[in-house]
Amino acid sequence: MKLKNARNCLVVLCVFLTLNSTLGASQHLQVSTGDKENLPPELLTPVDYVNPLMGTDSKVSLSNGNTYPAIGLPWGMNMWTPQTGKMGDGWQYTYSADKIRGIKQTHQPSPWMNDYGQFSLMPISGHAEFDQEKRASWFSHKSEIAKPYYYSVYLADHHVTAEVTPTERASMFRFTFRSPDSAFVVLDAFDRGSEIEIIPEKNMIIGYSSRYSRGKLPNFKNYFVIVFDQPFDTFQIVEDGLTKKQAKVTGNHAGAIVGFKRVNSKTVIHAKVASSFISPSQALVNLRELKDHSFEKIKEDGRKRWNDVLGRIEIEGATDEQYRTFYSTLYRTVFFPNKLYELNDEGQIVHYSPYTGKIMPGYMFAGTGFWDTFRALYPLLNLVYPSINKEMQEGLLNCYKEGGFLPEWSSPGFADIMVGNNSASVVAEAYLKGGRGYDIETLYKALVHGANNEGPMTAVGRKGVSYYNELGFVPYDVGINENAARTLEYAYDDFAIYRLAKALKKPKDEIKLYADRSQNYRKLFDPETKLMRGKNKDGQFQSPFNPLKWGDAFTEGNSWHYSWSVFHDVQGLIDLMGGKEEFILMLDSVFQQAPTFDDSYYGGVIHEIREMQIADMGQYAHGNQPIQHMIYLYNYAGEPWKAQYWAREVLNRMYKPTPDGYCGDEDNGQTSAWYVFSALGFYPVCPAMDQYVMGAPLFKKATIHLENGNSFLITSPGNGSDKRFIKNAYLNEKRFDKNWIDHETLLKGGELTIEMDSNPNKNRGTSKDAVPYSFTLDKNKF
Repeated sequence: MKLKNARNCLVVLCVFLTLNSTLGASQHLQVSTGDKENLPPELLTPVDYVNPLMGTDSKVSLSNGNTYPAIGLPWGMNMWTPQTGKMGDGWQYTYSADKIRGIKQTHQPSPWMNDYGQFSLMPISGHAEFDQEKRASWFSHKSEIAKPYYYSVYLADHHVTAEVTPTERASMFRFTFRSPDSAFVVLDAFDRGSEIEIIPEKNMIIGYSSRYSRGKLPNFKNYFVIVFDQPFDTFQIVEDGLTKKQAKVTGNHAGAIVGFKRVNSKTVIHAKVASSFISPSQALVNLRELKDHSFEKIKEDGRKRWNDVLGRIEIEGATDEQYRTFYSTLYRTVFFPNKLYELNDEGQIVHYSPYTGKIMPGYMFAGTGFWDTFRALYPLLNLVYPSINKEMQEGLLNCYKEGGFLPEWSSPGFADIMVGNNSASVVAEAYLKGGRGYDIETLYKALVHGANNEGPMTAVGRKGVSYYNELGFVPYDVGINENAARTLEYAYDDFAIYRLAKALKKPKDEIKLYADRSQNYRKLFDPETKLMRGKNKDGQFQSPFNPLKWGDAFTEGNSWHYSWSVFHDVQGLIDLMGGKEEFILMLDSVFQQAPTFDDSYYGGVIHEIREMQIADMGQYAHGNQPIQHMIYLYNYAGEPWKAQYWAREVLNRMYKPTPDGYCGDEDNGQTSAWYVFSALGFYPVCPAMDQYVMGAPLFKKATIHLENGNSFLITSPGNGSDKRFIKNAYLNEKRFDKNWIDHETLLKGGELTIEMDSNPNKNRGTSKDAVPYSFTLDKNKF
């Protein structure tokens, strides 16, 4: 990534610019500055390595990521994606598709959560056609360019190239028509309530989409404004497939088709687009983000923004594939949660509240599930991008004030899906790792409230809280699904509350209450199988018990996956299993078993099961979140070299910068954040602690450029594909034998130097003081 020879690079750059200028006269041959294939390796920047198509070769039955090409800016309010799926299909773009129906504004966290406020633009030629099947065009990935800040595709049936480049709340389109007969742009505002108004004297269309998929969203509308740079030659309004003569329509499914005069063999139409969840006038305010900039200027500004964000972690000495995988995964970590707030005409921060339906002051974010993202995504934000997480904490504060609870899945309001009360981890971790400047006392009240009450739906607050607080577990036989998973996650969440209560100097009895509850995981440990097991209200374990049974007492996994969910007290789990040797045997058993399963709870093979089965790693199911930290637990039991081995195995085998590049759902940045951390050489097993547990670095050098101005380097000059084990390590030139490194050390800056070897050093990291934190070993609990 560094320019190794400035003179040679200057010559290459001059040749490249000359070539680009020469070829620029032809739209077909134009070289994009964001197209990696057109740049020599020494000129590549982080964003050039990103493949937005990584993970898009997915389907309901098998996820290779379940992603889509998200064209936007980091944490931006809107993204754009080519739409290959039918209207309302959560699989809005799949790599195997061969037709595009439009370029769609999206806010979708995942196909399972689907979208909200979506609308699309589609350039067509021949004749005006609104029907999504008839207007769809064949396309090829060979004539598609996908970059985080720019998308281009050749729509063959219409002989037109469609391009888009975004800002945070707006975007510019460029449509190049080469068909000799006509030029139309179709606006589809989707069904479930939409409105369109054409204002021909201003070359403008305004309207809204009120479509959403999750929760109850009072007064929800995504207002949009579109301004073209050429006058309309023709226009028509469409309502539920019927053409109307009026200039405005409100109904179930509204749309519009505008036509433009052809003046020569190539007609170029630009469209400025902005949207708002607040009002049409606010959409016009958001349109100002584009200023009077050209398409190329907006594109270049987007490219710079992405390089600023991705460049916060700089890697060197990687293979081309590793560069592409690393920055493609890092790209996925900085989209969600995305901004739901806007800046009004006076420059004030305001937002539409998905909880009250009112326009409120302050920050608001949406589109994340804490069950997934508390594990590694939020730790990555706290380390590398803490300023945006401060905004997110202020947004959570507003969620609590407006909704009465913290969300566990926001899409964009409360979504009734998944289990746990993991907002406790997200809030506690941010403060414990240095977040300041917001009302932590009210957020602490929100945690206590959520920990002791059931919410307005199953996935908010704590389902089964009365049982949990009385018995120490959610019983298997009281009609609450996934009860063991809830118990284990509540226990960790109580640890997070305990840690925050202690930091805020709450009363000792309050601190002790959550410390004691953090030990509730012990109630579900079955000494016979040495695994976690559902327990009935009378204290008897569920029977019969099959540890390979997915679901039932657990969430998207089985007992072999969830038994390791004691993030905060691994030593306590070691003791329950009979000591370190037994614990290591149990860890080893995860990989040594056949990938057999019991799918009877679901009545069929869900995609998470299939992804484990085909991975050839035994019962290790990296394609889903519950077990992703398990590899690092070897560090707690005296065999850190096994963590190093398996982390490298997963890095090498389970991630590729290709359309089938993930081994399961990417899930809002979590599975990507696992790669980013693990490639650096450490992982946040217990996010509510200030420690990162060691693996081994993937690259010869990585530099974390911290927001405080310091830099932390991880160097391993002799690293390579045949060297996955730590021989020796040095922190700021002093011998470093711990199996963890703390957050404060990283923030101070410095250098961790690691000597890698092809053989494990079975003596390093085996002493008592080498092990990471466990509550059981904490001598200063209170």
